[in-house]
Amino acid sequence: MSRNDNAHAGEKPLTRLVRSGRDHAITGPFVNPPVVHASTVLFETSDDLLSGQQRYTYGRRGTPTIEALEATMSEMEGAEGSVLCPSGLSAVSTALLSVLRSGDHLLMADNVYDPARQVANTVLKRMGIETTFFAPDIGADIAKLFQPNTRAVYLESPGSLTFEVSDIPAIAKVAHARDALVLADNTWATPYFFKPLEHGVDLAIIAGTKYLCGHSDVMIGTIAANARAWPMLIETHGTLGICVGPDDIYLTLRGIRTMGVRLDKQMQSGLEIASWLEARAEVKRVMHPGLASDPSHAIWKRDMTGSSGLFGVIPDGWSLDKVKAFLDGLRLFGLGYSWGGFESLAIIGRPRRTAAPWPAEDHIIRLQIGLEDSADLIADLEASFARVSNLS
Repeated sequence: MSRNDNAHAGEKPLTRLVRSGRDHAITGPFVNPPVVHASTVLFETSDDLLSGQQRYTYGRRGTPTIEALEATMSEMEGAEGSVLCPSGLSAVSTALLSVLRSGDHLLMADNVYDPARQVANTVLKRMGIETTFFAPDIGADIAKLFQPNTRAVYLESPGSLTFEVSDIPAIAKVAHARDALVLADNTWATPYFFKPLEHGVDLAIIAGTKYLCGHSDVMIGTIAANARAWPMLIETHGTLGICVGPDDIYLTLRGIRTMGVRLDKQMQSGLEIASWLEARAEVKRVMHPGLASDPSHAIWKRDMTGSSGLFGVIPDGWSLDKVKAFLDGLRLFGLGYSWGGFESLAIIGRPRRTAAPWPAEDHIIRLQIGLEDSADLIADLEASFARVSNLS
């Protein structure tokens, strides 16, 4: 749906999270929008049917439930319009397909979510689209990689395994000077901490499965577009027949209303735990742009207003077996993919890099800090450090 007048522009972020998308024309008098299950939509007359002017025409093309979340995302992102996809990966592929055509060249950051890399190396490659990967800290030097057919630049900032923050304004300036579009995965920060479209991005992508929903029970993705990218996005999204079930949309809307307080807590706990880990003798490095020691800290501080609860830890000289023993000993951290929910999680990160290869000896423990008491999480980590202290 396209953005209407932004009635909440002067309100603070927490207020906007509560109020966005609650237009009575969409939701009626209800605090939460009705969950509309629909495919067929009826028309009063044949003239209405043929005119195409009715607000709702078919379930895949929009319902009050869909429109409420689209409007919420457009308001939060400052977008011309937003669309919904059935997963974060679906949002990635839809956004890329909306701006690329056969014969184009794509520039993609080397630290992106691995399934996004897979889209480039498989589907886009079969379509005759070439991809060049680049180091995420390249900044304005990305100009050296542009080809006459470079159509788009794809970023994930911070990367969700190695957490480099790219200089998005510098990259966007170079791209736009060459008539290329910029796409960015903003799942880590969400629009609560960073608004990509205000920093030169044309299409902002979020795996709403994570912080938007916040309860680890929904698969959903969102794409927000500026005026330039919106016509291409809405055409591609509609033509591909992409839609999301109303119950997942409802749960995502409900999650957004509390996202600010969740993220504030997860930021606080995440920084506390990251700082504690940084001081441990067992730790070689903590990858968290909110820490002053992090190479990306200056850019993060310049462009973002906060940090989420996801970061990486590199143990000092640990074997893979020792890393696995450490994770297996954790009690409060579940072992599971994804992140952004209320519970703490841990995984072993395995970056696939080509432009900026990752050292094989640097095993990554990725931690998702949930809403548990940070003192309990620290005690859990400390106990696991003690358990593996004699392992090699």
